[in-house]
Amino acid sequence: MYLTEMRESLRPSEKLNYCVPLLWVPDWYDGSVKVSGGKAFVDPGEFFGKIIEWILARSDKSIDYNQSICLQRNEISRDWIKGATIYGALIRSTAAYNHKGFGRFEQDDVLGYRESGTFLKMIALLPFLKKFRIDALYLLPVTRSSNVFKKGELGSPYAVKDFMKIDDIYHDPLLDDWKVEDEFAALVEASHILGIRVLTDFIPRTAARDSNLILQHPEWFYWIRVEDLYEYAPPRIDDLEFKIPEYHEMRAIYNYPSVIKHLKRFEFDPKTSDQRRWNEFVKKVNDSDFISDLVRFFGLITAPGFSDWINDPQPTWDDITFLRLYEDHPVTSAGKVQPNQPPYILFDVIKASKFPGERPNIELWNYISSILPEYQKRYGIDGVRLDMGHALPADLEHLIMKEARDIDPGFVFIAEEFDFSRAEHAKKAGYDAIIGNSWWMLPRPEKAYEFYQNIATSTALPFIAAAETADTPRIASRKNGEILRYLVPYMCAFAPSGIFFINSGQEVAERQPMNLGLDNSFQGRFMLNAEDEFQGKLAFFDHYALHWEDGQDMARFLRDLSHLRSQYRSLICNGTYRPVYFDWQDGKTANASFWSEQEGIIFVANLDLDSSRRVKIELDKTIGKVEGIVRRFCSGSWETLGLLEVIDVEIEPGATALFHITRLEASS
Repeated sequence: MYLTEMRESLRPSEKLNYCVPLLWVPDWYDGSVKVSGGKAFVDPGEFFGKIIEWILARSDKSIDYNQSICLQRNEISRDWIKGATIYGALIRSTAAYNHKGFGRFEQDDVLGYRESGTFLKMIALLPFLKKFRIDALYLLPVTRSSNVFKKGELGSPYAVKDFMKIDDIYHDPLLDDWKVEDEFAALVEASHILGIRVLTDFIPRTAARDSNLILQHPEWFYWIRVEDLYEYAPPRIDDLEFKIPEYHEMRAIYNYPSVIKHLKRFEFDPKTSDQRRWNEFVKKVNDSDFISDLVRFFGLITAPGFSDWINDPQPTWDDITFLRLYEDHPVTSAGKVQPNQPPYILFDVIKASKFPGERPNIELWNYISSILPEYQKRYGIDGVRLDMGHALPADLEHLIMKEARDIDPGFVFIAEEFDFSRAEHAKKAGYDAIIGNSWWMLPRPEKAYEFYQNIATSTALPFIAAAETADTPRIASRKNGEILRYLVPYMCAFAPSGIFFINSGQEVAERQPMNLGLDNSFQGRFMLNAEDEFQGKLAFFDHYALHWEDGQDMARFLRDLSHLRSQYRSLICNGTYRPVYFDWQDGKTANASFWSEQEGIIFVANLDLDSSRRVKIELDKTIGKVEGIVRRFCSGSWETLGLLEVIDVEIEPGATALFHITRLEASS
């Protein structure tokens, strides 16, 4: 077991000079510790060793924990995702901390400690996460990323330099000569011992612009002249709005001068252009640091990516490029481009699901579909969110899923679909859940009622019920964040078809977003006090550590909420949903109820953030004539209200009410 070997590698130093957040120290921890405010100083060898011992004590030596949990249990159903409580993490920031306890944050500090997040420290966080009844850990990419064309201090985790290798930044120097791949295996093993499944992001459509694949297969990429890079951008189409084009529109786009100019910037890959010079070049360069030599030698550079939406205001994605999925141009280009046109990036090329070519790049497809099986066999991951899966050709999408599920039928795929109208399509394609847009609608009280009563109740697939994600504003920084940070997670926990999701940092009311990708603007990066060392930093691109010392109250709230949801998880996932009937309704009281033959729960949320609301819940119209004992959850405990037919309740502004009904006799 990797975890056993890791425990043996850790040696106590008898020095209490390793600072961690007090929240990281389990209640049962009996090692030496010196507490100072929200910080704790520990002996790192002893601290990590005792936590690993605690995890190992819960293991069964007959089980291979580096298999997925479905394979361990010989289960083929993927329905486990429906009731999961997921914690989303970017490990390098989630498990980051100033371990010297003074001065400013450093990746590697003067005491020799790695302050950015590591797999070892993520293992130490697992007992903390178990307090939230987390049973699925969703990791943003841990693959080796590029430090070329980076947008901040660090490369984006989505700029994948090597799909088959784990990024060395996650290695912890406390483990001396351990391989980072073995440290990741230990994290998956530890998670599985605690009943936590591990999901990761899988990025099959793009790669870093200096991907290691270039030296083997430059023809898998798109190329432009270096001198054209300065003006390179998606062509503007003035006659169309911000949209994904239809077939006839895409055909017409090829006639635009801006598109004609754009296509002229592309060149054939350097190997195709000059096989002999390419062979000479490959012999001379280092496979991990070659892009600057390639630029000097050939005058070419991989083309930056951009959105598949016409007139998207986003700039180019300078740290990534698209993989060339077809050997020919899209069907939309027939008769529109010159016979000798080099491969190019355009809206139809990007959206290959809608505008495919006719000759798939089979060797590339086979490579892409082989990546997940490697991670399944080596580490035992349980599922993935498929990045940009909506843009993949259907046959490639199917191949990726088939190869993974041939190994593990219980392997889950989550679609990067925000539009609920696409849920049925995603279901037919083989996905088990979608991302959805709860993170956009629920923080907007004027939209929350529509989402809760209409959208969530009619979706074809479960969705990620999230108050925030790694790409969105933090719920605590939203307008009325002091209220919404409590209201929205409650609505997520009891949403019909919702998969309860806690984003890293949400548990400490973090205000600074990790990225500005969704529902945000440039100003969104400035959510902290001016004197805060992380003001203006984004975890996707910069070193960042969460403000753990501020998190006791929010962590306690989310812990209690997760416990409450877990009590009724089966009822929420498998019970009969009913809308709640009131004596009056004006669209400001979101509600849901879930019923079995024995019991039911009723959830109500006041979407009016300024005024209290008094409503009467009519049980006979909600579920039919029923006799039952009604209890209300209040101040952390259940209060018995008695045998009622109508529940009369007043709800404070932005507050919620939860009722449990034990059915004595049910009739309709």
